[in-house]
Formats: sequence, C-alpha cells, structure tokens
Amino acid sequence: MPRLIELFQGIDTLAQSDPWVIVTRLGLILLGIALVFLGRKGILEPLLMIPMGFGMAVVNAGVLFMDPVTAGQIVAGTPDLAAQQQIVATANAGQMHGNLLLAPLVEKPAELMNVLQIECFQPIYTFAFSNGLIACFVFMGIGVLLDVGYVMSRPFESMFLALAAELGTIATFPAAMALGLTPSESAAVSLIGGADGPMVLFASLKLAPELFVPITVVAYLYLGLTYGGYPFLVKALVPKSIRMLPMRSTKVRTVSSSAKLAFALITCTVLCLLFPVAAPLFLSLFLGVAVRESGLKDFETLLSGPLLYGSTFFLGLLLGILCDASTLLQPIIFKLLMLGILALFLSAVGGIMGGYVLYFLSGKKYNPVVGIAGVSCVPTTAKVAQKIVSADAPHVIIMPQALGANICGVITTAVICGIYVTMIPLIK
Repeated sequence: MPRLIELFQGIDTLAQSDPWVIVTRLGLILLGIALVFLGRKGILEPLLMIPMGFGMAVVNAGVLFMDPVTAGQIVAGTPDLAAQQQIVATANAGQMHGNLLLAPLVEKPAELMNVLQIECFQPIYTFAFSNGLIACFVFMGIGVLLDVGYVMSRPFESMFLALAAELGTIATFPAAMALGLTPSESAAVSLIGGADGPMVLFASLKLAPELFVPITVVAYLYLGLTYGGYPFLVKALVPKSIRMLPMRSTKVRTVSSSAKLAFALITCTVLCLLFPVAAPLFLSLFLGVAVRESGLKDFETLLSGPLLYGSTFFLGLLLGILCDASTLLQPIIFKLLMLGILALFLSAVGGIMGGYVLYFLSGKKYNPVVGIAGVSCVPTTAKVAQKIVSADAPHVIIMPQALGANICGVITTAVICGIYVTMIPLIK
C-alpha cells in the first residue's frame, strides 16, 4: 500500500534526499522568493531577477521521481564514471530525482530527442540558450538602444575608463589558476568581471563547456546583485563632496547618423577580422547600432521590444531553472562564487580608479563616479552612476559620459573575450 507522502512527490523526494540536498533545496526556494520581491522593489534588476527567482523556486520545489528510462537519459551528459554508475543504479531502482522543466546535461542526439518530448523548456534551452543564440538576440536589442555619438566625440576618455574597468577580467585569471582551475576555466570565470552576461555565456560555451551551467548561473546571479551592491562600493571609495562634482561643460560635437553607421560597420568588420571567434557577438551588437542609425523603425521596434525583452525574460527564467540543488552542490561552485565576486569587485575598483585618474588630470573637474560605468553591464552601471550622483546632487548630470564608458566597456570586454577564446586553447 503506497504511503500518503508518495502522493506529494516534491515532499517525498525532499524527505529522501541527503541532508545537504535538503538544506540547499530549501535555501534556493527561499532565495528565489527573495529575488522576486527584491526585483519587485527595484533593489535588484527586476527584468532578470523576477523570472529567475520564479524559476529557481519552482525547479527546487518541483522535484519528482522520474521513471528509469527517462532518468537514464541524463547519464550521457555526466562526465564522471562513478556518478554515471550511481545514476544508473538509482534509475534502475525507479528512484531517480528529476523534473519536467529541463535536463541541461544531455548531449547525445538520441537521448536529446527523447528529452525534448518530456522537459517543457528543453527546446528553448537546446536551440536558443546552450548555443549562445539568446545572447546574440540580447546584444542586438542592446545595440539598438546604444547611441555611439558620445563615444565617437570623446573616444579616448570613454575607452580609458572601459580599459581600467577590465581589471577584474585580467587579475582574476591568475587567481583562478592558483585555485586549481585550468586555463580555459580560469578565462571563462574571469570574464564575469566584464559584467556582460551574454559574453560570459558565450565564453563558457567555447572554453569550459563542462562548467557552462554553473559559470553562467553564478555570473547572472552576481550581475543582478551589481544593481544593489555597486552603490555601496562607490560611496565607500568616493567622498560625497567629490560625488557632487558637476561635469565640466565642454561642447561635444554632433555626430551624424551616417558617421555612426560607418563607425559601426568599420569597427565591427575590424574586430571580426582580428577576433573571428567572437564574430557572432560583434555582429549582433553593431547590427543593432546599424539598424538604429539607418532609420529602420520597424526593425528597431522589433529588436528593442519583443526580441530584447522576450530574450531577457526567457534568459532569466532558464537561469532560474538551472539553479537546482544538484547543480549548485558541485564542489567547484564555491570557487566560482569567490572568483565571480572577486572579478566584479576588482572591475568596479578599476573603473573608479580610472575615474580618479581623469579627475586629477582634468584639474579636479571630472566626476570619478563615471568610472563605475566602465563595467559593461549596459545600461545598468550607467544608471547606477547617475542614480548615485543624483541622490546627493540632483542637478548634476553624468549620464552622457557614463553611457560612453558603458558602450566602450562592451567593446573592451568583447575584445578580451576574443583574446581569451583565441589564445587560451593554445596554452599547453
């Protein structure tokens, strides 16, 4: 006679799990709920955190016992032999834990075709997420929103801040190597410092596909936290009197749409020539800019509206679904969590230090808060910079300079991504 608890498989699987799994599942359910409400209040980025929080809570609550045939499908994507044997033994006993949402580790075509008929979000993950397509869609939408005019009129200032804000993507690499990661894994996790989610997704697919899921989850989880965490760091490093500093009123030359289109086309072509492995991201970003500057209003509406927000929604939802306890209990997760926060911290410090350099070079007429926008989480860090300044001095406007640094941050992070993806595999 079946036990009453077997009618509620989510509770049954929880009761039969290891203590660490129980604690982790409950903790992730609570974290998912917290992310939804923090996003709702605007403390964290709502566009990403609300669907991510829902997915995180549901995937850890809705764990059920899968039948042996279905459960056996995920063996193909599990690299460790001992883990494979354990999965087979558990599946044969009819007690394999799983869900009806997603199976990210399936690789072999035959097993994948079976899983596509079971897990409801598997088609979106397989055909748009795990190949980086959704990252390209997001970049197209971002490109449409970018005005490269300030970058073209003040290129050296913007590019300097962006380069300074790459401190995390560079300095985290040796730290990751010291913790025992391979060069490819170290490069993939170091790119979290660029605060550019699609770039991290793309690089981890190319460099460390075995860590693609945990690196991407850690990256986006932290990127959502930058909205709430960076203001405290800026206020700690930049005194209020300096945060209130108005920007000097220098005349910025007007750049025509034709010049912006030429800039997008030439820059994209040159970057693809230098770093062809990152060509999909370069193409997506600068095609968005080209659509904006060509006056293609219908395409602009499509890319900046349904495509961008639809991709962002499913990106957040799938990231939440990937945050199941079995994924986040991998031994390497703790290292990735430490390295991810180190990378974002160093990038922020580098950007602010770059702002201080311009502050002193300009005779104390440049607001160093702009430097945080060099961290290329477009347009979040630019909005953070303006929000911090407006809280102390509502009349001070730094958004044009911040967006210039933001745009250059995307370019510099893409360049470093291209360097890593091209050069790291050559290291023996």
